[in-house]
Amino acid sequence: MSGVIIIINIILIIVLAGGYAVLIAYYEKLFKKLDIFEPKAFAPETKFSVIIPARNEEDNIEKCILSILNNDYPHELFEIIIADDFSTDTTAAIVKNLQQQHNNIKLVQLADFVGGKLNSYKKKAIELCIERAANEWIITTDADCLVPQQWLSYYNSYAQHTDAVFVAAPVMFTNNGSFISIFQSLDFISLQGITAASVSAGFHSMCNGANLAYSKAAFKAVNGFKGVDNIASGDDMLLMHKIQKQYPGKIGYLFTPEAIVLTAPMPDWKGFINQRIRWASKATSYQDKRIFWVLLLVYIFNLYLVVLPVFAIFYPYYFIIWFLLVFAKTFIELDFMRPVATFFAQRKMLRWFTIMQPFHITYTVISGWLGKFGKYEWKKRVVK
Repeated sequence: MSGVIIIINIILIIVLAGGYAVLIAYYEKLFKKLDIFEPKAFAPETKFSVIIPARNEEDNIEKCILSILNNDYPHELFEIIIADDFSTDTTAAIVKNLQQQHNNIKLVQLADFVGGKLNSYKKKAIELCIERAANEWIITTDADCLVPQQWLSYYNSYAQHTDAVFVAAPVMFTNNGSFISIFQSLDFISLQGITAASVSAGFHSMCNGANLAYSKAAFKAVNGFKGVDNIASGDDMLLMHKIQKQYPGKIGYLFTPEAIVLTAPMPDWKGFINQRIRWASKATSYQDKRIFWVLLLVYIFNLYLVVLPVFAIFYPYYFIIWFLLVFAKTFIELDFMRPVATFFAQRKMLRWFTIMQPFHITYTVISGWLGKFGKYEWKKRVVK
């Protein structure tokens, strides 16, 4: 029997490790093919409505708004719409104060429109803002984000230079030097690297609502979030997949460091796990099932790496297999991470990459499982 088990394990290792290696190599190849977007000399003419959902963001909302107002783009060509999601702090008051100083700021309060309980307040917030948006191009970001000074100029050039109706763009965590901050930063830029590679190649697997643009016409043409509004997360990726289905070949990626939006990582492990469970919760809702199978491969591979040390207690040779697989995983991922970290100017963080592997493997398994079968807390709301 032990001989049969060994053979089965060898086959499983070859399939999982081989499949994972091919997948990461594929993303690396796609990423290295990307060219930095160089804006053409187009005059500012695209009109934008920048939408910011906010819930209890009194510490961040003013800095976020000011970073947008500080853009080198004519103020008459953009408006900022903040959706106050039942905040219990001074978020709304801060926005109202800024409205006295800037006439291109609007405030939409969900409490004026929503009476019952929703499963996705953020999607409802965005819908309400789009209904009141004066401009054709919608840009979304989060209330705890800071945008670069040429953010709108690059979106303007991209909108004029391409025929895209949906544009994803890069996001990066700020890093305060703590272990959890470095861990999240490394994990996040790896996801961003996959996003840039896959969206640019037409695979459309991921995007992030902290830095996203799409035409109002495309949003309306797919009936907005209808059909996915019962899912708490997915105001970005699920919408992208809907638009891609109706507008094939018109999903773009704004690949330039000048468009990177900064956001803060979760302050503790509880917040981090809840965030990742929230992201994982929409995995089975993707219409493009290729994405599901990719995620399943990644999950099973990491699950196998968690289970092997337990088997090693009874069969020591499993530890050797585990060590070789973790070594191979680290080596393969580092090859992919080097150009990605270079794009985000984070090469120094890669010295932590090997140390972070056990934590990364463990969290992938936990968040993936709870994303499907558990519940999480987000913005002081419990979501199943």
